[in-house]
Amino acid sequence: MTATPTIRPAASPTVRRRRIARELRQLRERAGMTLDVAARQLDMSKSNLSRIETAQIGIKPRDVRAALALYQVTGSDAEALIEIARGAQQRGWWQNYSDVLPEWFEFYVGLEAEAAALRTYEAESVPGLLQTEAYAREIFRRTAGEDGLERKIAARLRRQEVLRREDPVDLSVILNEAVLLRPVGGTAVMAEQLVHMSRIAQLPNVTIQVLPFAAGGHPAMSTPYVILNFADAADASVVYLDNLTMGLALEEADHVLGYSLLHEELCRMALDPTASMTRLEHASRNFA
Repeated sequence: MTATPTIRPAASPTVRRRRIARELRQLRERAGMTLDVAARQLDMSKSNLSRIETAQIGIKPRDVRAALALYQVTGSDAEALIEIARGAQQRGWWQNYSDVLPEWFEFYVGLEAEAAALRTYEAESVPGLLQTEAYAREIFRRTAGEDGLERKIAARLRRQEVLRREDPVDLSVILNEAVLLRPVGGTAVMAEQLVHMSRIAQLPNVTIQVLPFAAGGHPAMSTPYVILNFADAADASVVYLDNLTMGLALEEADHVLGYSLLHEELCRMALDPTASMTRLEHASRNFA
């Protein structure tokens, strides 16, 4: 087993849980054990072990220790993994909003909080990390109603801290031109939103590009997406897709590569960052 990289103290518990899941799965496979055999030895069901290995549920440090003993991992390697498991039991800030954040979206926020880079395409609305409070309020009213509205907005605004933290996330956004033209919340709300995006784009870690109608058909017409990359090589990249009722995390390397190439193509088709800012400013004047 290779040495486990040190995790930064502020690492997201979601990322830790994902890492311990992957390590346990790889160790079981190296030991030549099937899920059935390992689950029986660990006195748990096959389904529970499968869910642990896919990061759907967490695992207690004492159970990690038992699994490592079964897979004959000892010494400093074992202790490093047990420490990761302890960290995975910590609470992320987003768990304080579990009353308004679906479990599947909590998982995404946990990844987003630790991501080093985010690449995204949006066809209909401004991405959550770039939304103003007023714009977010209108989006939630239209898509989810009034229930828990203010707490949903608070959680969305809290997510935006990744843009201005000490080690900020590198954000690349491709916006369908339609996003600039749809008056969500009315002209005043939309004008404020467009000006806000222009200001955020001045941050050195943020790039916003507009995909104009003149570009014609493009390869992302069927789906918006987010690609999350992490600073630690031990944490594999993820593609995240969602809709009103569920989210899907794609972790297979070929999926990540496919969406990464897709994003590169959209960057080539979109207006460059300078021209995109000009387009944003023109759109904001139309709502003034």
